Amino acid sequence: MVTHPRHIVAVSALILDPNGRILLIKSPRRGWEFPGGQVEEGENLIEALKREIKEEAGVEAEVGQLAGVYSNIKPPAKVIFGFLAEYASGELSTSDESLETRWFDREEALSQIANPAVRDRLIDMLDFGGAPVYRVYSTNPYKIHAQRRV
Repeated sequence: MVTHPRHIVAVSALILDPNGRILLIKSPRRGWEFPGGQVEEGENLIEALKREIKEEAGVEAEVGQLAGVYSNIKPPAKVIFGFLAEYASGELSTSDESLETRWFDREEALSQIANPAVRDRLIDMLDFGGAPVYRVYSTNPYKIHAQRRV
């Protein structure tokens, strides 16, 4: 019997408001992070990201450049596409997936994120210079296995 690999495909976004503040949500499981989540079957990455942002934070965003692709190889394996985005409209709200939603300045945002994989993704997006990063890592403990600009 042949077993085919299975990966979860997910998306996330660094969303900036007109003042350059960063939108973070407080997840019940992972603490502060940026909005995002799993891509559903038949959904493209941008549609999934806009849906997740609306569900988790209550706002609309204009999705821009791809800033990173991240492979968490610890089962269940996950491939995460990280995008840059700009706030478009709406009022922040919470959901079952977000206990709190807030705008933070850069240093505040970095200090709020305890998960090292999420923090590294935020740094990548904040320092984006035009070439997306590709990182392979595992969690518990967090370990980077490979990384490069693509």
